[in-house]
Parts: sequence; C-alpha cells; structure tokens
Amino acid sequence: MKFYDRENEISVLRTLDDKSFDVAQFTVIVGRRRTGKTTLVQHALEERGMIYLFVGKKSEQFQCIQFQKEVETVLGIHIHGQITRFSDLLKEIMIFSRHTKVTVMIDEFQRLAELDPGIVSEIQDVWDTYHAESHIHLIACGSIYSMMHRIFEDSHEPLFGRKTAKMEIKPFSIAVLKEILRDHNPAYTAEDLLMLYSITGGVAKYVAQLMDDGCRNSEDMLNAVCKGTSIFLEEGSELLVGEFGRQYQIYYSILQLIASGVTSQSQIDSIIGKNTGRYLDTLENEYSLIRKQRPMWAKPASKGVKYYINDCFLMFWFRFIEGNRSMVELGKYGLLIEAIKRDYSLFSGIMLEKYFRQKYAEMDCVTEVSNWWDSNSENEIDLIAIEKLNRKATVAEVKRNARKYNPELLKRKYEFIKKNLSGYDVTLSGLSMDDM
Repeated sequence: MKFYDRENEISVLRTLDDKSFDVAQFTVIVGRRRTGKTTLVQHALEERGMIYLFVGKKSEQFQCIQFQKEVETVLGIHIHGQITRFSDLLKEIMIFSRHTKVTVMIDEFQRLAELDPGIVSEIQDVWDTYHAESHIHLIACGSIYSMMHRIFEDSHEPLFGRKTAKMEIKPFSIAVLKEILRDHNPAYTAEDLLMLYSITGGVAKYVAQLMDDGCRNSEDMLNAVCKGTSIFLEEGSELLVGEFGRQYQIYYSILQLIASGVTSQSQIDSIIGKNTGRYLDTLENEYSLIRKQRPMWAKPASKGVKYYINDCFLMFWFRFIEGNRSMVELGKYGLLIEAIKRDYSLFSGIMLEKYFRQKYAEMDCVTEVSNWWDSNSENEIDLIAIEKLNRKATVAEVKRNARKYNPELLKRKYEFIKKNLSGYDVTLSGLSMDDM
C-alpha cells in the first residue's frame, strides 16, 4: 500500500530537523503499535540521511556492536575500539555532530530502560554534556505508551525536561480510510467501510495488511483475518503482553469483560472477585486503552460511569478472536467466520455508533461529542455533537438500517436533555449506514 496522509506530521518533523542545524533537537514520538511511526519518520527524513537504530531484546553489548557498524557506515567514520555501552555510542555521535548535522532515530526507545534502567541516566548525562554544542536531531520513538510517558514525563526520571518536541501518532482519520478504500475499490459499500473500521480502527499496519492481501470488500477482509497465516489472530496477545508484562492476566480479563459488554466497575468487580478500581485507573491513565465515560453533562463525581475500550481492533479481537480461541487453536477457521457472522450485526451496530462519534469529532466546527443515558439506562441517546461557537447541536440516533430510526422516540428522549441545549439550534436526526 502506498503512503497516505501525515502531511502535517511530515512538515513538523522536517521543521524540527531543520532547527537541528542551529540547535540540538530531542523529539519524542509515541503511538500505539502499528500506527506507522517508523514509516512516517523514514518517509519524512530518509532522503536527508538518517541513522536508524532499532532496539531489540538482545543484550546491550551485542546491539551496540551492530549499532556501531551502522553509525560508522552512515557517518563515514571509524570509531576506535569496540563500543559496548549505548551512552558511549551516543557520545561519539554527539561529538561528531559538533561539526556536521546528524539525525538519529532510536526505535522502541523504551526497551533501553528494559535492558538496564541505568542506560536512561547515562543518556541524560551525555545529552546534558554535549547538546549545547551539537547539531543533532535525536528522535526517540516508542510504542509502549506507559513506559515512554514515565521516561519523559515523570519529574523523577532522568530525561524529564530534556525533550524539545513531542508528537503522538494516531490512527488514520475516517476521511483517509475512505480515500484508501476508494483507491482499492472505487465501488466500495458502506458495509465494506464499516468492516474496515471495525477491524482496524484506522491503524496503519492493519489497513495496509488488508489492502496488500487484496481485500476489496467486507467478505475479503473477514477471510483475511480468519486464516492460519493471519497476523491478526495473535496480535492482541502480543500487544498486551508487551504492555503489561507480569500483570498481564488481570488486565487481560478486565479488557475481555469490557469488550463483551460488561461496562460498570461493580459488574467487573463481581466477576473478577476483587476491587478493580486501581487496574481500571491504570488502564485509562497510564495505558490509554480504555476510557471512563459519564453521560454528557454529568457531574465529575456522579455515578453511572461506563468503561469502553478505545481501540477498535482490540474490541474486535477480544469479541471474536479471543472469544473463539478454541476454534483458532484447532484451526477451525471456517467455523470462526461463521461465529463472527452470527454476532457481527450487533457488534457492528456498536462500532457504527463509535464511527459516527469519531466522524463528528473530526469535523472542524464540532467542539464536543459524546452520548447520554439516564440513571437507569432506560433512555439513551447515541450521539450529541455540539458546535459551541456556532451555537448549534446535533442529537442523533444511530441505526444500521435507516428504516429502524424512530423520530418520535428520539423526540421523547430529547425532552430529558432539552434544558442543557437551551439557546442552541438543535437538529434531531437518524444516522445509518446510508450516512457513512
């Protein structure tokens, strides 16, 4: 698949790179795995010359030997002796950059701290000693959000305050997803778009995998996901084990419950058999995998909190792949497809609501998007989008089938929230697959 979007990110990266001719730059790039962080940096800066260092799970000494060869090749220099500490290699690069501008990307930067927590302190010492005279653009790229946040945002950590810029790379917008699907299938249907969104959530690697596999419609996508060679079958486990480590099981169980529709802490606690408040807080604030949501206009301390998984792929994976693990293990991929098709209509209805909330959130004029439910969850409104500056609001019911939209029912529900939109020009509408 060709390179899509990211014009703004490319411009920012090139501007930062230009600044490093005058003063050293330390750029931190974070983002979920598979969002295309590495591809973005290479696309933006590779023609300018860049040292690319991927931090694996091998020993620091072994990796430094490989890194040294890469540095010597790119810079055209010979480093005396064998480098065994990453900080020593960075020192050599920064000394060289006193006279020549250098760009260095360290991919999976957080793994340096996993290899040896002392490495981060050593990097701080080198940066503080040499950056004032260096012309270096050091790019630290990481996919484990919690660790990157701790390394660079925790005031007790050595590299706190050292970054000069931070970028968060997010999945593709809905407009870009449409562009990609249109390029590969000009006659795509709403069902095709919803399937692509439900599986990938716009994560670049997943979208590219499906397009490169020749997927042009929803049937193709489902078949590609549910085959023995599919990367999607184990992707959820790999993603979560990398984040959680030893505490994998408790977080895993909570996420699986939320994906299955258990959205209140009391329900989760009763099934897990313990108070999960601390784990839910960590999942939300450190890992950014879930969000705690109250009805629009609810007070911060009000009850009625519901938890949702932010990531479309993880929602899909827990619901259908992990939820049918025995079929996966036995290689019963035909049965897996049947199981997904049986429950997909209900699941995709939930994803359609998420789709429209994201679509409205991406509109320039919209300042707030959410949904609403009463204290008993008897009355719910799927989407409320507010344009604060224009004093306009959209209140909508989302249905897969437009014929199932009941305008009179929405009017009755609107009466519960009408006072909150006093002074707004309010549009009541039904949104369906026809409006995607």
